[in-house]
Amino acid sequence: MEFKERTLTQIADMICGNSEPGMPCFFRYRSSSYLTEFFEDCDTDYRHDGSTRKWWVAGTLRQILAEPQPYPNAPPDSFACVIRTLMDPSDAVNEGPDRPGALGLLNTALAREGYEAFYAPDRMCYLRHVATNTIATPSPNPHRPFSASELKRREQLLAYMEAVSEDELIQEVLLPLFRQLGFHRVTVAGHKDKALEYGKDIWMKYTLPTQHVLYFGIQVTRRERSNRRVRVGLITRKSEKYSIRSR
Repeated sequence: MEFKERTLTQIADMICGNSEPGMPCFFRYRSSSYLTEFFEDCDTDYRHDGSTRKWWVAGTLRQILAEPQPYPNAPPDSFACVIRTLMDPSDAVNEGPDRPGALGLLNTALAREGYEAFYAPDRMCYLRHVATNTIATPSPNPHRPFSASELKRREQLLAYMEAVSEDELIQEVLLPLFRQLGFHRVTVAGHKDKALEYGKDIWMKYTLPTQHVLYFGIQVTRRERSNRRVRVGLITRKSEKYSIRSR
């Protein structure tokens, strides 16, 4: 999705808290650190780089609008979040929490793109596509694009998986993971001599709400994925028989 440059710069001025000399300002003034804080509140990873605030914000909005749209005639979720954060009633300046002045300025800019902003009964600000009456509402999306920080963590994980040994994978990843998931007595059954492991690396138990107990045996192996030449840790459940007893 693309907005006109004039629209982007006008919204950027609102986010920065800029106003024309002699005209009332209805938006909070945000310096460099507060711009970074603003976009963090919008669940993004953009950090002000010290350049001119207005043009940096306009460029950031352009990048946000380039993200995938959740459905036709709806802006990206990140942009809708920017508008909600910008129009937070608690950030009202020189007017009441209904923010009629700020809303009027925002809608003057958005009308150029066929959208309007409005406050719903929950006191949150939403965007509506005027022609189709489509309202942009946040929706949980497991297939949303990764953020910059998530992409960085993924690359770090891939690098770790390429270098980690089987024992390190067990001690540093799997044991803390299973304990966090609620398993008890998570213990390593491995030996320095791999021939003595007898097919089980980890033993653990899980207590059901009925107080029945499930016992698990896990075999951990490392395999080479020939299609990508990346070594990854694979967990294979070797035992399909679980001991169940009442307590």
